[in-house]
Amino acid sequence: MYVGALELDVLLGDIRSLKEKRSAVRPVIAELRKRFEVTVAEAGHLDKHRRTLIGVAVVAAEASHVDDVLDACERMVAGRPELDLLSARRRWLGPED
Repeated sequence: MYVGALELDVLLGDIRSLKEKRSAVRPVIAELRKRFEVTVAEAGHLDKHRRTLIGVAVVAAEASHVDDVLDACERMVAGRPELDLLSARRRWLGPED
């Protein structure tokens, strides 16, 4: 069993309130869940209205599948014109851990 986690540090566009932030982040999280069948949550920068940290986790039998899914999630977020992906960080847990 392999577990992969992806932290996406994202700068949001023209957002002026936490309410607008929720309206911008919620569809991204929903699309990641639906499209890639991963666990996703807004996991950081909760008090900042123009920035968010999106956490993605996936479990699979093969490490290559985990890597492929996390790559696709990162590409999807990076490809959204209303978002600016500042950084992406991965963590792994495998059978040897």
